[in-house]
Amino acid sequence: MKFPAFLFSLFLSRLADQILLFLVPLVVFQVTQDVAWSGYAFAAETLPRFLSFPVCGALCDRVSPLKLLRGSQIFRALACMLGVLANEAMGGIWWLVGLSAVCGVLTTQGMMAREVMLPQIASGTRGLGFDKVLAYAQTADQTGMVLGPLLAAALIAVWPWQAAVCAAAALFLLADVATAWWRRGNPVELHEPQGEPGQHLLKPIATALGHLLRLPGLLRLTMLTAGVNLMLGTTLASSAAMVTGLHQRSATYYAGLQTLGAVATIVILLAIIRGSIALKHMGITAYLLILAGGLLTAASTSHWGYAAGFLLVIGFDKMFSIYIRIHRQRIIPAKDYGKTTGVIVLLNNLTQPLAGLIVGAFADATQTRGVIFSVCLLVGAIGIVAAVVASRSAAAAAEP
Repeated sequence: MKFPAFLFSLFLSRLADQILLFLVPLVVFQVTQDVAWSGYAFAAETLPRFLSFPVCGALCDRVSPLKLLRGSQIFRALACMLGVLANEAMGGIWWLVGLSAVCGVLTTQGMMAREVMLPQIASGTRGLGFDKVLAYAQTADQTGMVLGPLLAAALIAVWPWQAAVCAAAALFLLADVATAWWRRGNPVELHEPQGEPGQHLLKPIATALGHLLRLPGLLRLTMLTAGVNLMLGTTLASSAAMVTGLHQRSATYYAGLQTLGAVATIVILLAIIRGSIALKHMGITAYLLILAGGLLTAASTSHWGYAAGFLLVIGFDKMFSIYIRIHRQRIIPAKDYGKTTGVIVLLNNLTQPLAGLIVGAFADATQTRGVIFSVCLLVGAIGIVAAVVASRSAAAAAEP
């Protein structure tokens, strides 16, 4: 079984994607010298990724996820090359933004295709449960996220941004080669989609929403994930101001803290791979530690306490993600897994931009800690409600 080749493909794809994510706001700011335009460019790059989850998820129930995955990698490489050629022919920084927006949608398609494939890969892999397969995949993904910006910074230090984009294109192509190599030596039988090709595009989304409301436990899991993402989004949106403002640390310290967060995530994922943590304990532990981390970032008067809280929130987010994805895979019917997961991921991630808006609207240098504490109270309330609902559902199921 060539599962490492699949992980290597995931790593290369994420590495290339992070290069593009790093380049857009930086290059736009370097050219325009305007922070606002840099922010608008980042929004134009990331919003299509965010909005395309339901459509990409529905496609995974109609078309072979493997074909969609390979297509996303090949077309991302092609978009990078066409964007660079168009820039050389006509000029203009917005070719970079445009190619990144296109690559963002294709990245979402690749992510959803892998999400649909992973349960099938786990079922056909001896000695690896779904939790271990997810942990391996998250580790490869997280490693690419850490190294991507570092590689991008190194590339543009010696070459123009066009060369960095060409390097990203080469990485996407290498990712597809690794996928093809994995598939050639992979004995796992991947199920063909069972969806109806003639359905209107809104029908799969309606089906997904129906599952969300009717399948036992799915709405509760979605609420919990939305709460975790609200905590994560609030932490990320306020971290620069808290570290460099309230705690008066340097930009270098802040960058180091971000790196430590990524390292903590990888360490926790490796612990899941090496150990055997009960699924229920994994979810409860991750949720409580993320909440505790949020409270530490709000209450701590020292930068050490803030750093500890930040690392708890960032580090245990991926553990909670594994817990949620395993539960989701058990609840959602296989034939509707793509469309339902796509809609749920969209709903889960709505709270991250909401967190940014909350921090921006209600927090200044003196109010940020109060805003974080209020978010912690809300996240705690969501957890209590979810626990009560789960307890009542279990009691009702136990009654004769």
